[in-house]
Amino acid sequence: MEQKRLIELRKKMNKKRPSFRRVESWRYVRVKDSWRKARGIDSRTRIKSKSGVKSPSVGYRGPKKIRGLHPSGYEEVRVATIDELETLNNKKHAIKISTTLGVKKRIHLIDYAQKRGFKVLNIGISQGEM
Repeated sequence: MEQKRLIELRKKMNKKRPSFRRVESWRYVRVKDSWRKARGIDSRTRIKSKSGVKSPSVGYRGPKKIRGLHPSGYEEVRVATIDELETLNNKKHAIKISTTLGVKKRIHLIDYAQKRGFKVLNIGISQGEM
């Protein structure tokens, strides 16, 4: 119950969280959009002036108990073989199948995981193929 409440809280926080854009990325094509810390001596962003771009800080973090969890509430684990499923708990972990796995082995792994009650986050093939 507590976990569901925290996940909902994180959703609300994510809506209010600004998209942290690199300074001047909207101005020059050569400057990519991904965040880089502002380091100029007169930078409004570095000074954290009201007119500057919002920069990431501790206050924007999500709740500690659910940090790093999938929105469904499960812990994501990447899996490539059936042996890796043996150590996991289906109540706690959701699996993501490795993208390097071919269709034949992927189908076999998905069947095995679903029989054991795991949630598969990226099935990656249609139900017709299964």
